[in-house]
Amino acid sequence: MRIAQVAPLIETVPPKTYGGTERVVHYLTEELVSQGHDVTLFASGDSLTNADHVAVVNESLRCSSVPRDPFIWHQRQLMEVLRMADKFDIIHFHTDFSHFSVMRYLDTPHVTTLHGRLDLPDYQVVFEQFPDMPVVSISDSQRAQIRNANWVGTVYNGTPGENYDYQPAPNPNEYFAFLGRFSPEKGPERAIEIAKRLGVKLKMAAKIDKVDEPYFSERIQPHLDHPLIEYIGEVNESGKNKLLGGAKALLFPIDWPEPFGLVMTESMACGTPVVAFRNGSVDEVMKHGVSGYVVESVDEAVEAARNIDKINRRACRIYFQNRFSVESMTKGYVGVYEQLIKPQESIRMPSRNAIVKTIETAVSAG
Repeated sequence: MRIAQVAPLIETVPPKTYGGTERVVHYLTEELVSQGHDVTLFASGDSLTNADHVAVVNESLRCSSVPRDPFIWHQRQLMEVLRMADKFDIIHFHTDFSHFSVMRYLDTPHVTTLHGRLDLPDYQVVFEQFPDMPVVSISDSQRAQIRNANWVGTVYNGTPGENYDYQPAPNPNEYFAFLGRFSPEKGPERAIEIAKRLGVKLKMAAKIDKVDEPYFSERIQPHLDHPLIEYIGEVNESGKNKLLGGAKALLFPIDWPEPFGLVMTESMACGTPVVAFRNGSVDEVMKHGVSGYVVESVDEAVEAARNIDKINRRACRIYFQNRFSVESMTKGYVGVYEQLIKPQESIRMPSRNAIVKTIETAVSAG
């Protein structure tokens, strides 16, 4: 198949440190290429891929040396996709909803994976306006708030097992790991409380978004002087492998409807069990008693973490291999592509040139 993968421009593909969506796009793109598909990746210019690469901006927006307007650059990227649309059997978007109003007028089959939360009120309006847009969820629980979307499948995120080393035992210098973002919904304060109550070191690798800087300064930074709490900044994939593999457990104390939680599977890939709060996709990703424990309170999390050595790390790795491999993810998406590429009667709508010109005018004005 001739497949276009359209990635967000915020991070590189793959991301240098934090960036779950871009990491999944990378894994999927590279596996499709290895299977012999003709893949074109639309991503920032500093991305690395074995696919054909189309870039409208030289560096990812978060790493840009000058301020960039994400709306403008994503619209420019969309224009490139439109210009090349006839070259593809299917176009796979990972960029939320911004392309919906345009893509409904084109004949080229397309699909959008929704990687983020869908429980915000305005999202109902989006799907009331665009109930025909084919979309994929990354967990069944993600769909709970949007019942009227054109769901064409659920495909769990996959991770190449070879990227993470199985560790049959944790580091003798015991510690728990927290990996993600310093934001209230990710539960870093809960992780700190669990570690302190158990007297076990906590290594925290996390991104701090601009919007979360006040939260970090007020609620997290005061704890970083404690001898049990260590903030190690953001980590790349190699650093993540080392951090997760050496941990007694990953603490995943979320307080929001997590759409998937890629870090849980990355931890399982190392054989490191997870203590996860029941929310969002956790019950789909986790298997209580096998990949770790699913809990509903800090008290339960403390008890679970106290008993984490009862989890068999080899069984944890096998559970990951059976459910969350990159091969399983790619097989799921290929099935979605084949479903959407089936011949169907075309509805003649405005020409692509007219649409491109409209977007060019909007970008110039923006």
